[in-house]
Amino acid sequence: MHWKQRQRLVFTGAPLAIVPALAFLPTLAYLVITPTFKHSTLLASIVFPTFFICEVLGLVRLVRCFVSRPFDLLNTFAFAALLIIVVIATYTGFFLAAFAGNM
Repeated sequence: MHWKQRQRLVFTGAPLAIVPALAFLPTLAYLVITPTFKHSTLLASIVFPTFFICEVLGLVRLVRCFVSRPFDLLNTFAFAALLIIVVIATYTGFFLAAFAGNM
């Protein structure tokens, strides 16, 4: 895989993976747990599959760049983005567990 292809994978995969991961918890809170407007469940049924598709596409792109053979700066960026995803998933799990404990 050439440098430009890997660069495109990292720079499109990182936002596709990180933005839905960051938006998941507030979206869940305002659309599912405490609905704020009338058709929030309909909007949630559209938004969450979109988040899932974007997340999977972004992670696939990051992993394809991360496992390429020459270790260089793009591998480091892909690893950092994957590490950010792990941190976001961890604090999302903690907040959802805390919320479930309060119910």
